[in-house]
Amino acid sequence: MLVLVAPGQGAQTPGFLAPWLDLPGAADRVAAWSQAIDLDLLHYGTEADEDAIRDTAVAQPLLVAAGLLAALALAADSPDAPDGVALAGLTADVVAGHSVGEITAAALAGVLSPAAALRLVRTRGLAMAEAAAATRTGMAALLGGEAETVLPHLERLGLTPANVNGAGQIVAAGTAEQLTALAEEKPEGVRRVVPLKVAGAFHTRHMAPAVDALREAARKLSPADPAIAYVSNKDGQAVVSGAEVLDRLVGQVANPVRWDLCMETFAARGATALVELCPGGTLTGIAKRALPGVRTLALKTPAELDAARELIAEHAGQTA
Repeated sequence: MLVLVAPGQGAQTPGFLAPWLDLPGAADRVAAWSQAIDLDLLHYGTEADEDAIRDTAVAQPLLVAAGLLAALALAADSPDAPDGVALAGLTADVVAGHSVGEITAAALAGVLSPAAALRLVRTRGLAMAEAAAATRTGMAALLGGEAETVLPHLERLGLTPANVNGAGQIVAAGTAEQLTALAEEKPEGVRRVVPLKVAGAFHTRHMAPAVDALREAARKLSPADPAIAYVSNKDGQAVVSGAEVLDRLVGQVANPVRWDLCMETFAARGATALVELCPGGTLTGIAKRALPGVRTLALKTPAELDAARELIAEHAGQTA
């Protein structure tokens, strides 16, 4: 059983999109996406520095565009195919996304077209950037420690466990002062507190102002029901209604990501392999620790496409 996942914000690195633009038609497709959402994805994916792509309004559309490019390559869709079509050639048993990666996953499942997904994520990025500007906030990953120790410690400091990723990783979010206090006073068992390359306290109450803007944008969309099992990071449950997927995408910007519950669902469904779309690495790293025996592959560049296709051919449609 094959799981296809899309990473969230913080996975981006300078120039990571460049090798994907060498694929036939890819640069033209990204140029068209850039024009449609009024954001130069080509520049930000190839030439912009780390600070520029940390900007929420940039990072989120860039990550979704990269995931879609990788998925289109896996699906062997023609780069010249109409952009409004779903990724009909994509083969997977389950799709899911971490944070903004859920919008990529919605396109993979056929809930949204690639074009609609990019319009939605452009609104999301702008709205969350505006919300983040209101207060100096951020996020940090806690490596190590047990949830029963870490969570009360975060609550005492006024921080939110914005991402519960499993495999001994919880991401805290809150104000700059709260995060400084966390770095100075780590919970028992936590080895390191690692600041993330994000510009706000995502998936917390600090993002509540972005929900209304996203809800208004969602009203203009016509979601389809998922054609591939779609697992929501709200609670790890498979969602069968396109309307509910869209509703969850709206509310999730201000609620914690429960990636641990998603992985429990992958295991319960009999996952035997997991492929992470570009820029892969973060979610496969977590899966290696949390899903022993499940084969993993991170798509970093097109050089991994053949290996990914082989893994998909071997595991999709199979049971553990």
